[in-house]
This record gives sequence, C-alpha cells and structure tokens, in this order.
Amino acid sequence: DFHRSRLKRSRFSYTPISTTLTDATAVEEAVGKDVEVRYVPVNPKTRIALMANGTIDLECGSTTNNLTRQEQVEYLPTTFITGTKILTRKDSGIQSVDDLDGKAIALAQGTTNERAVKAAVEEKGLDVKILPVRDHAEGMLALETDRVDAYSTDHILLFGLISNSKTPDDFAVVGDFLSFDPYAIMVPRNDSSFELAGKKALAELFRSGEIDAIYDKWFGPMGVEQTDLLKAAFQIQALPE
Repeated sequence: DFHRSRLKRSRFSYTPISTTLTDATAVEEAVGKDVEVRYVPVNPKTRIALMANGTIDLECGSTTNNLTRQEQVEYLPTTFITGTKILTRKDSGIQSVDDLDGKAIALAQGTTNERAVKAAVEEKGLDVKILPVRDHAEGMLALETDRVDAYSTDHILLFGLISNSKTPDDFAVVGDFLSFDPYAIMVPRNDSSFELAGKKALAELFRSGEIDAIYDKWFGPMGVEQTDLLKAAFQIQALPE
C-alpha cells in the first residue's frame, strides 16, 4: 500500500542534506507522487527502535547494515562503504588507537563505532577515558572545547565534521580502519513491496551512472574519491529490470 504516508528522516545534528537523502528522493519518486514525506529527527540510540515500531518508514542517515540490526529492520542496497577512524587535533600526538592510552575520546552511544573503539581499547589493554555523547555534533564540540583528545566515527563523517569546523586546519583523521561499515537506507521489515520499490530506484541510479554524479556533488568538495570497493558494489547492485 503505497498510498499511506511514508516518513523519512535525516539526522539533524548537522545539515540535513546528504548523498543518502538524494538516494532516498529517488525511492520516493519510485513509490509515487502522492506520498507525503515528513522528516523525523532521530539519533543513533533511537533510529532502529523508531523504525521497528512503525514511527518512521525510511531512514536515510549514516547507518551501517549488519546482521544484528536485520533482526529488527531491513535495508536497501549499499550506498556507501566506510569504517571507524579517529579524529583529533594535529598537535595531539595521536596517530593510531594505541596513542589513546591515557587520553579521552568521545563516542556516540549506540553506534558501531562505539563498539569498535571499545573492542580495540580492550584488546590492547589501553587506559582510555570514554565520554558518551548523543551525536556527532556533540562529539565534535567536545573535541573543539578540549573536553576530549579525540572523537571517533565513520571516516567519511569525520571529514564532514572537519569541513564544517571553523578551524579545519587544526584537525586530522588518523589511524587504520577499526571496522567495516557498509551504509544502506533502512526500511521496515515485512513490507516487501516498499522494499522492492526502493531496490528498483537504487538499481536505476547504479545502472545509469547517476550515482557517480551524486557522489561527486557531495564528496568531491571534501576530496574523498570513490574506492575500488565502492565502485564494485555499485556495479554488482546495478540489477537489470
């Protein structure tokens, strides 16, 4: 039933405009012009619960698709591939997770990044103070005001935080990837018609090459090029009609 209202959200801890929102617009167009779109702000702790209980129907944030989450929600094809890295001041002396020993890091609650950093810290036996924050804006503020020495989330989001900072030259993204995070638009379980409409819309973006223009529009200014892995993902998911 595509005539009932569909709810879409973007995380409002930063400007609600992104490549995923652009992808979501294609899904809306595939569903039909009579769909009412209402934006619902969520955060990493509430997004899955709000999807599972029917409050939202389309979640277009920086959300990792994994098997644990698929017990409650479903996902459309992968639209981006990233992973956990560390953001810090260039003069902090931090170059990897090992250098966090004796320092403080902010982590957004309920994220795969929180789990990845905590797992790395525990594995290495490091003494790290962890400051829980609600979202990326709060984490960046903690770093800018020197409440912590670092903030960690998906590397592409860290570049976005740097570009929006008043002093971008003061910060750097460092270290190896601590996790593998394929992004995908989240949709409800047990709604195969809506899910198929989303898959068709994204497949068309992949087949036509329009996804490349979308990528360049949002990530080009940050100097983040498509990886070979992401290009392969787009090609594999460019399913024929």
